[in-house]
Formats: sequence, C-alpha cells, structure tokens
Amino acid sequence: MRPGRTWVGVLVGVLLAVLALASLFVGVSDVSPVSVLAAGPDGSAAFLLVVSRVPRTVAVVLVGASLGIAGLIMQMLVRNKFVEPGTTGVSEFATLGMLVTIVFFPGMAVIGKMGVAAVFGLVGTWVFLRVVRVVPVRQLVLVPLVGIMLGGVVGAVTTFFAYRLDLLQSLGQWSQGSFATVMQGRYEFVWIAGLMVGVAWLAADRFSVIGLGEEFATNLGLDYRRVVAVGMVVIAVITAAVLVTAGLIPFLGLVVPNVVSLIIGDNVRRAIPWVAGLGAVFVLGCDILARLVRFPYEIPLSVIVGVIGAALFLWLLLRRRSGAH
Repeated sequence: MRPGRTWVGVLVGVLLAVLALASLFVGVSDVSPVSVLAAGPDGSAAFLLVVSRVPRTVAVVLVGASLGIAGLIMQMLVRNKFVEPGTTGVSEFATLGMLVTIVFFPGMAVIGKMGVAAVFGLVGTWVFLRVVRVVPVRQLVLVPLVGIMLGGVVGAVTTFFAYRLDLLQSLGQWSQGSFATVMQGRYEFVWIAGLMVGVAWLAADRFSVIGLGEEFATNLGLDYRRVVAVGMVVIAVITAAVLVTAGLIPFLGLVVPNVVSLIIGDNVRRAIPWVAGLGAVFVLGCDILARLVRFPYEIPLSVIVGVIGAALFLWLLLRRRSGAH
C-alpha cells in the first residue's frame, strides 16, 4: 500500500468527464451543442447524438474500464505484472471461437457468438495457467513471452483456416479494434463487461489474497481454485464482450494496472476504481485521437492504442529491469 493520491484521483475524474463530453461532439457530422439546441429534439444533430455519439462514448468508457480490470485480475492470477488477455493467448482463443461461429453457425445471434467466444476464452485462460505451472519460468519477462508464443500459435491456426475458407475479411471485421460501427443497438453487450467489473469488485479482497500464492491463500482458509475459476470467467466474458463489440485492443490491460500500481500499490479493492477510471480515460483519449489524426477519416483505435501502449510497456519493462539491478 502506498499513501493516498487524492489529487491524482480527482485529475482522472476531471479528465474522464472532459474527454467524455468532447467525444460526444467530435466527428465528421455537425453535432455540436449549438446545432443540437438550434434544431431541437427532432433535428438530425440530436438524432445522431442519441443514436451514435452517446452509445459510442458509453461503449468506449465501459471497454476501457473492463479491459483494465481484466488485466488486473490476470496479473493477480499469474502473479506477474507483464500479462493481460492480449499477451496470454486469451484474445486469440476468443477469436478462434468467433471463427467457429462464423463457419458452423453463420446465422447465430450476437449474444450466441459472444457466449462461444467466452467459452473459448475460458479454455485459453485455463491452458495458459496450466502451461505457466508446468514450464519452469524464473524471470518475470518470460511469462508473457510464453503467452505471446501460445497466442501466436492459436492465431496462426485461426488465420490458416480463415484463409482456406475465404473468411479473412469477415474475421477481420470482428477482430479489428474500432468503435466506428458502434451505435444504438450495437453496443449493449459491453454492459455485460461492466457487470463483470462489479463481480470483480465483490471478489477484490480474494484476488488480493491469491496474488500472494496458493499456499498462503489456502492457509488463510480461502478456496483457491474457486477464486481462480471466478477470475477466469470474468476475464473470458470481458474479452468476449469487447471482441463482439469493438474487436481486439492491445496493451490496455497491461499498462493501466501497472501505472495504477506505481501510484497506489497492489491492493485490488483499492485499485479497481483507479484502474477503471484510468482505463476509460486512456481509451477515450486514444479514440478521440483516432478520429482527429486524419480527419475526416478515422484510424482504427487498435493502431493508436498499440503505438502508445507499446511505448508505455517498454518504459515499464526498462523501469522494472533497472529496479531489479
């Protein structure tokens, strides 16, 4: 536990409010407070605001908060600061599940696709945890390397079958990280990810304990396997809900919990609101930047998050190495 940083929390809250308000009025169409008030509630500006801009902003906030929490829980389960669903193969397993639904159940509803992707993500989480337990890893950096290799193998299998079945474009539409197509009726599944954030909040103290190791948790009377199962379900459902809504967004679950850990420490219950708020601010900022870099065109959000997240990851990696030396 580190001392409170109240002013940082206030700053994150202010940034979240400012960026959310800016997100409502950034885009190609003329949607501004003046146009909305001038045309009235039946005007085109108000219609676009309700149907497109508000759902997109809500989806961005929920995705940023939930992916940050998923990364935090994954780090507690593995006891490693350099893991998240994107560096452990969970996202690739969920994408494989999406391919299975496209091939065998093309007419399945989106909620069904999300369920199948969640099951495959759950299997991927279990496989990664088993691999980490079997493979003797002595350095922290090697754990995400094992996960990236596992994800690479699963991703190669997915790409091969998608190529052979001429489904690369269809799969790419689901997995490309972007909120350009998010609108009313197309974003509601991220509320399920928000529900998983609530579950993580309820089990926060248990996740803190299992982060100290299986023997320590068992000695305190905690059912280690049950808590791990809850964490696996939370991670899988969040990954699947984000996948069917916006696609794959890299590095978010890795850098945000680490930054919060540097500020306030590793208490999960105390860190959850910080991770959720900072994750939402990070994705909102990147989403607005994606809309403005090549205005009036839009760059996929995954590109912006990947560039900034990779730079932050390298900074965290070099900082950990220098601290170890």
